[in-house]
Amino acid sequence: MKKIEAIIQPFKLEEVKDALVAIGIDGMTVSEVRGHGRQKGHKEVYRGQEYQVDLLPKVKIEMVIPAGRLDEVVRTVVGAARTGKIGDGKIFVFDVAEAIRIRNDERGESAI
Repeated sequence: MKKIEAIIQPFKLEEVKDALVAIGIDGMTVSEVRGHGRQKGHKEVYRGQEYQVDLLPKVKIEMVIPAGRLDEVVRTVVGAARTGKIGDGKIFVFDVAEAIRIRNDERGESAI
């Protein structure tokens, strides 16, 4: 099993969610997060004062999937989230040792 964490632009969330559902990925956790990568934020002007916005709003999608579907899911997220501009986000992949469904103690891939 693999855990995927995708940090994407907030306005791309619905498109990514719809693309994942279309390939049969239903379970995911979505969090609103803030951060920056290489672009280090940007400057804005508010009431005549310029200030640095260095933590930009992003969305983090987390999901655990069978290892055999990793490439398909990553391609789907990349395809739906890409704008081609700086700040599109990142995808991180982790190994998952075990998954346990609390309701009935199912374990492994059947728990996801």
